Amino acid sequence: MDWELGQEQQRHWKRTYSEHPAMYGSSASEPGAYAIELLARQSLRNVLELGAGQGRDTIPMLEAGLRVTALDYVEEGLAEIRSRGAHFGAQLQTVLYDVRDPLPFADALFDACYSHMLFNMALTNAELVALSREVARVLRPGGVVIYTVRHTGDAHYGAGVDHGENRYENGGFVVHFFDRELVTGLAEGFRIDEVVEFIEGELPRRLFRVTMTRLPTN
Repeated sequence: MDWELGQEQQRHWKRTYSEHPAMYGSSASEPGAYAIELLARQSLRNVLELGAGQGRDTIPMLEAGLRVTALDYVEEGLAEIRSRGAHFGAQLQTVLYDVRDPLPFADALFDACYSHMLFNMALTNAELVALSREVARVLRPGGVVIYTVRHTGDAHYGAGVDHGENRYENGGFVVHFFDRELVTGLAEGFRIDEVVEFIEGELPRRLFRVTMTRLPTN
């Protein structure tokens, strides 16, 4: 993302989390519940969650027996996760980190990667490509990626301040809206298993839920 825009978005999320410590509720989102069921069925336990926020999906994943490394660039959200998940001990790790930088993990460390709307942040196309390659690097072959993004059929697409590359700002939040071409473009090193459209919230938000499998390395 443009550096100054990214820094302002981080400050905006910090203010939002401080003012609304439970803004997304405590029960799993629809894609979070889907991820828990899919990962359990495939016996995938070691999960990297990108953009964990305040732990709406993190805590249900822990309760389902998954080991979760929750990454976010806002400490206020991670502090809430640690408070709610303290009794899970080493099953939970939190990492304060900016996904514009290479992920701070070893190759093929995780069984799965999950993110609910993290890829919708104000990241540029180039930063999304770099992040996708990093996700491929830290996943073992056969590992699964599940991510959600608001798409160009969403009511807010094209509305508000235009930051370029299908990024629009409403209410202080910048959203990078996805089309199918971008989903395909970020799938290098993966097999796309499923792209499902769904709606969430009162607007409602219109999203893709993308499921991919890490291909074997050469």
